[in-house]
Amino acid sequence: MTIHDHGVSRRNFLKFTGSLAALNLLANGRPASATGWAPSDYKALVCVYLAGGNDGHNTVIPALDNPAYGDFQTPGTYRYARGATLALQAGGQYNGISSKLGLNTPLQAPYVLHGALQKLCDRYDQGRLAVVLNMGNLAEPLPAGRADFNDPLKRKPSNLYSHSDQMIDAQTGSKSDGNGWGGRLLDLIDPSLLTSLDAVSVAGNAVLPRASNAAYNVIPSGGNLALSGVGWWPDNNASPALAGIKNGLLKQDGGSPLRQVANRIFGDGIQLAANVQALSSVQLTVNWPQTGSGGLSGQLQTVARIIKSRLGGGSGRQVFFCTLGGFDTHSGQIWQQYDLFTQLADAMDAFYQELVNSNAADKVTAFTQSEFGRTLQPSGDGSDHGWGSHYFVLGDAVKGGVYGTMPAYALGGNDDANGRGAWIPGISTDQFAATLGRWFVPDPAVDWSLPFPAIQGATVDLGFMA
Repeated sequence: MTIHDHGVSRRNFLKFTGSLAALNLLANGRPASATGWAPSDYKALVCVYLAGGNDGHNTVIPALDNPAYGDFQTPGTYRYARGATLALQAGGQYNGISSKLGLNTPLQAPYVLHGALQKLCDRYDQGRLAVVLNMGNLAEPLPAGRADFNDPLKRKPSNLYSHSDQMIDAQTGSKSDGNGWGGRLLDLIDPSLLTSLDAVSVAGNAVLPRASNAAYNVIPSGGNLALSGVGWWPDNNASPALAGIKNGLLKQDGGSPLRQVANRIFGDGIQLAANVQALSSVQLTVNWPQTGSGGLSGQLQTVARIIKSRLGGGSGRQVFFCTLGGFDTHSGQIWQQYDLFTQLADAMDAFYQELVNSNAADKVTAFTQSEFGRTLQPSGDGSDHGWGSHYFVLGDAVKGGVYGTMPAYALGGNDDANGRGAWIPGISTDQFAATLGRWFVPDPAVDWSLPFPAIQGATVDLGFMA
């Protein structure tokens, strides 16, 4: 079986030849902008992107005593729609279920999480985890479900089941301005207050943190973070001389605007490299899962170090992007999702505990996203590309509970876009982003329909943030 890991193409990124290749770090200049909002405290958003399209149907499941769990003979129930190949049950190594979700839930009957997510279920029981139901990319609200979906006058996302298109939509929202929705939040802030580590991906090129005013940087998790050829080893009398030569070269622009921009980017990159290299000395306090520096645990450890190094630096805002790939489960879904959820729960729980130990759990909010969900109806021992899915929001600023409406388990029903259980989202990516945004940038002057057009006519604040 082949596991596909879907990344954002590099072709739209500017390559600055000979500067930061060894660091694998990209730095974009900051264009001038009007003065924005000035934060008086520190906050950060951390996206954990589930690449490939996570199956939400087996993320949040009806409890065994919920009539919606049903059996294999009763249409309109979970087990009937999922079939014996994908329906989770009590017990078993890969298809177990967690304890019930019972806190602040609008659901009329009990639901549970996948058994591999027990650590996140425990955080839910503590009131630190929100579960957002049936969220997905929308061009405008479709409250009437299938009737709206079939209405030619209603706008829908382009190429609905395409990985690349829906990945971009999930990370940008409904506005197409070349920036990610996380970067758009940073653009609400006075650009003079932004730093070089405010828009960061630790998972390769990504769209979500890209902004107009904040310098977007791609930073590797773990490994050697020094610039090749301009490092200061060995530490001897040659180092100051090298620094002088380097700084002198950066001042030689010949009056060329292009060289001035290039020198500024390279100079910023050198300073950024020094800042990033210093992160290795930041101590972590948690026994993190060991999945390699490029795994989700390694990525979140790098994010934790950046955050901890920033906590003593006063007010500000940061947006981070991490990813866990492998969710394109066309086959082998039961065991594959179990393994991925184990990595997800272990890493997010360790990250949260690190924040608690640093007195920063109320300042940092982590959340999951994916390009789409998957079909309720199985395809062999896997599932196909769907639409709406369920997501998590974790942190001490989160109002724990369940938000949104659980669609009916009826193939071809009003919540189904294609007859196979591709749920029509009841909550848009824009609503989700705006809810996080109102916590991140609590500026009453912001018109949230401007950065997030799809919220027009829908609830702006879903209520899961304090």
